[in-house]
Formats: sequence, structure tokens, C-alpha cells
Amino acid sequence: MIRHLLIAGLLPLNVPAQAPSLHVMTWNLCAGTNSNCPLFRRTTAELAWHVAVLATKADVIFLQEFCTGADGDLKRELEARTGRAWSVKSAGLARPDGSPYQCHPDRNGRPRGTQSVTLAVAERNARFGVHALSSPPWSARRYAVCTADRAWCTAHFSSGAHYDDNQKGAPYRHKQLRELFELGRGVVGGDLNLVPRDAATAYRGRDECDPRKRWTYVTRKRKIDYVFAGDGRMRGCFVDYARKGWSDHVPLHAWVAR
Repeated sequence: MIRHLLIAGLLPLNVPAQAPSLHVMTWNLCAGTNSNCPLFRRTTAELAWHVAVLATKADVIFLQEFCTGADGDLKRELEARTGRAWSVKSAGLARPDGSPYQCHPDRNGRPRGTQSVTLAVAERNARFGVHALSSPPWSARRYAVCTADRAWCTAHFSSGAHYDDNQKGAPYRHKQLRELFELGRGVVGGDLNLVPRDAATAYRGRDECDPRKRWTYVTRKRKIDYVFAGDGRMRGCFVDYARKGWSDHVPLHAWVAR
């Protein structure tokens, strides 16, 4: 059957014929504050739908620039589409004064919560931890979200814009990189806002989903989204360019051995 699907073009050719145990997707929705992005001011139900329709076969989902107000919608949509129990945890970004970095309201004026980094796992009542990352004191405070056993960790690093770690050598993003990999004991990923040559230390002793290093950031055609696993655990990778009109990032899917 899988051979027939491959011939018909219904499966990406680089997905292994024997499906590995765990499927993880990472995606920056660009939903919170960027008016140039298609999901800006979409309702929380619409945000949840766009994630769930991409992740019906996933076991774990890493999201960036999601909105905390959509957590409940995401859990319900994933459970309805997959027939499995899910747990969802978001960490909302904070402004330098500690106030929430709010998503803009939806087009009907309803609040959508705080712009977030989000971890969803296909497990009932999963436990999570939120961990502060070193962040420029003049810009957004960044966080990692991990499962309690740290088998799964995701983050969204500082942007590199003139107001957010634009100093020579990207000092805060490199601190965040070290901190994330100190936290993560298993599979780690997200929008790291570093190209591969700048994220080189993350490759030591680990496999990365896409050794071809294809672009994931639509605007500048750069690879800045990643899924890392322990050496020898990565089984396949798919960059979903068919969704490049949904965000300024494309979803990245990885298949990881248990």
C-alpha cells in the first residue's frame, strides 16, 4: 500500500516506507502581531483548524507565534480530528516591563490572548514546564516549553531584528541555544532564528531533521526552523512548501525513532 501511495505521489518520497514511531511537526504561524501574515487577526478556532489539519498524523507539535487564547480550541480540534487525547501548553511572551505581549484581537474584536510558544502532545494529562531563556532586557522575554521529563522541548528565539538581539554575534540567541539544549533531553526544536552555520553547536552529537538545509522562512528563503534528536534517531523529514501561503514560515515534519 505504501509503495502504491508513493507512486501516486500521495506521500513525500523522503518519508521512509516503514513509518517510525514518532511524528513531530514544528511551525511558526505568524498569527499574533504581524499584519502581513495571512493568519493575523484570524479567530482562535481558525488558528486551531490550520494547525490540526496539518497535524492529523502527528504525535507532537511545536508552535511559535501562536496565541494562548487558542489553546482550548487547538485541543478540541486535534482530538476531534485524530480521535486521540491531547495536552496543550503555551508560554506567552512578555514585554520588558513584564506585561503580556498580546496577540492582536481577531477581526471581530475578540481577544486572542498572548503571543506564545506552544507544545502539544498526543497524551492525556501530560505535564509541562515553562523555562525562561536569557533575553535582551529591552525586548521580548523568551521561553522554552518542555514536557516534565524534558523528552520534548520547543522555543522561539529572539528575532535578530534591530530591537531584538541585533548585536554582533547574536549573543542572546546563542545563549538561548545553549539553554534550550541544556533543558532538552530528547527531541528539541522550533524557530531558532539562526541559520545552520550559526546553529552549528546544536548539531554536535545530534541528528537534525533536514540535512539538506532547505529554507523554512518564506520571506528571506532561509532555514531557521529545526527539529533535533539524538544521534541516530532521525528517520525522515518533510518541508511542506505547499503551505507557504499560510504563514511566513513553512511547516517542518520530522519522523523520530523512539
